[in-house]
Amino acid sequence: MLNKYPASLGRQQGGALTLMIVALFFGSLLTLAIKIGPAYLDDFTIQEALQSLDGTEGLSRMGPAQVRTLINKRLSVNNVDGFDAKNIAVEKNGERVIIKVDYEVRNNVFRNVDTVVHFQHEYEFKGQ
Repeated sequence: MLNKYPASLGRQQGGALTLMIVALFFGSLLTLAIKIGPAYLDDFTIQEALQSLDGTEGLSRMGPAQVRTLINKRLSVNNVDGFDAKNIAVEKNGERVIIKVDYEVRNNVFRNVDTVVHFQHEYEFKGQ
């Protein structure tokens, strides 16, 4: 009798178990992307808000509390929630303003499994 299929197709093994393992793997990757993705989007927005301080007039004359307030206003306009102003360190060195941001975001994946994403940025601006 003549076989319609090539010999290699008849020997392939697979089935429900293989399909289930592949689905679990890609489902896990999708879950991680959904849990971690918003933290990276918020960090990108925070970076843009800090970089936009470069053209701010009178930045070198502002105190650290005023700079934090300015940053918080920009972040609230961009709808960044869960970011604490205590994570912003403002240092003044003459006409230069150095802003350091160091924070982490924790998300629960399931039960007692969490993700921790750590972000650290430093910006230096000259007075105007």
